[in-house]
Amino acid sequence: MLHFPRWKIIFVLVVALLGLAYAAPNLTGGKGFEAIPAWGPSKTINLGLDLQGGSHILLDVGLEEVFAEQFSSLEEATRRDFSEEGLILTRSRAGEDFAEFILPPGQDLGTARSIIRGNLTGAEIDTEDDSILRVTLSDTAARELVGSTISQSIEIIRRRIDETGTKEPVIQRQGDRRILVQLPGVEDPQRVKDLIGRTARLSYHLVDEEANRLGQRRPGTKVMPMLDDDFRDEIIINRRSVITGDMIDFAQMTFDQNGQPVVSVRMDAIGTDRFCQVSRENVGRPFAIVLDGAVIIAPVIREVICGGQSQISGNFTTQDATDLALLLRAGALPAPLTVSEERSVGPSLGADSVAAGQLASMVALALVVGFMMLAYGLFGVFAVIGLGVNLSLIIALLSGLQATLTLPGIAGIVLTVGMAVDANVLIFERIREEFRAGRSLISAIDAGYGRALTTILDSNITTLIAAIFLYGFGTGPVKGFAVTLAIGILTSLFTAIMLTRLMVITWMRMSKAKDLPL
Repeated sequence: MLHFPRWKIIFVLVVALLGLAYAAPNLTGGKGFEAIPAWGPSKTINLGLDLQGGSHILLDVGLEEVFAEQFSSLEEATRRDFSEEGLILTRSRAGEDFAEFILPPGQDLGTARSIIRGNLTGAEIDTEDDSILRVTLSDTAARELVGSTISQSIEIIRRRIDETGTKEPVIQRQGDRRILVQLPGVEDPQRVKDLIGRTARLSYHLVDEEANRLGQRRPGTKVMPMLDDDFRDEIIINRRSVITGDMIDFAQMTFDQNGQPVVSVRMDAIGTDRFCQVSRENVGRPFAIVLDGAVIIAPVIREVICGGQSQISGNFTTQDATDLALLLRAGALPAPLTVSEERSVGPSLGADSVAAGQLASMVALALVVGFMMLAYGLFGVFAVIGLGVNLSLIIALLSGLQATLTLPGIAGIVLTVGMAVDANVLIFERIREEFRAGRSLISAIDAGYGRALTTILDSNITTLIAAIFLYGFGTGPVKGFAVTLAIGILTSLFTAIMLTRLMVITWMRMSKAKDLPL
């Protein structure tokens, strides 16, 4: 047990030195380490919202509009398919949670049901008087739609926030229809909130010139507000879009020939082909670019546009164009979001929390160091050195993983300081018992490390399992506590079983001691 191969000695020393090196940037806040490559010791721990301040935003997902859009699309598609199948439709309407189709007597209701089910997965159809078909969503389909909507919203919010440069945001589902967003250290919370809240649904529609000339909408058209006051307050456009936002491959802010900010858009292959065909068939006709339910510009197609490149203008400021390009790159939200709760945490409160955590850590460390040195003498000094390396490894791993440290995370580190010496206490007490029982020093140390190992592994593995479950089922602060606790357990095992044992063996070989310094 006291034999320590050369490769193991090198391994222990390399791990300890790497821990000290990767923890070092945290002493200066990263200053002086900027020139080191990203894979080197240059990263620092990210502080959470409660430590560096920031914004806490709770968003409500407008699921009603998602369901209403589902049934509105169902109505439009079903009307078209009924006509193609020769079914006569007297009237139809769509609401937030249903669609209704009224057919005259004698129609083929079996075919009608097949068409409806083909247009809406999970449709439940109730028939009244052999002429009224009322369509709702099954509970399973509704849950799947809600889940996919919230998951997609979270992903798009994450893309938008990542492009603003905010480090380590917390974005997670809360409850049935809410999304929690925490933005540590954000400098302009209002701008980020505006970016999050915009749906950013972009579409291109042909303008119905005849309907606008007569001032009366026709079937298949809709009236939209116009943001460009030089044209008119409202404009009638075709309901069906020719280009949608998901066909945009890339967008960025540029300047036109007059030096005005615009958004340059590059379409994907499908969008390029479709816009080429539409522009070829409609030269000289205006088309409208609609963003979030309003027409931002309605230019006239002057020539065939087949390159997939276009510009969106609309009296933008530089910031407006930059934000719009960001939104288009991130994608449109599947549902509108509204802020239901907002809190701000000031940096001074975060600084107080950091100071309190530092004080707690220092007091805990001082008490543990004092106890170990008084109780175990020289071996206690070895344990204290191992404890210092243990803390450096924890900080190094948190920095390398770019984990977010919160107050519960600091609590996990403080707890680890106390737990880190448990293994050493078990080993040292076992060595003391074996030596008092008459064993030689070498035999007592060998028996102490050998017989205490099983107990050490059992106690730490059970705690590690608890940390894994806390991480798996917990949220937010609980996850932060679980991460620091799990890392602390692993580093404690390394320093107690390998590092301190190496120091004890080295001391024995150099001192040739016969008596136990405990």
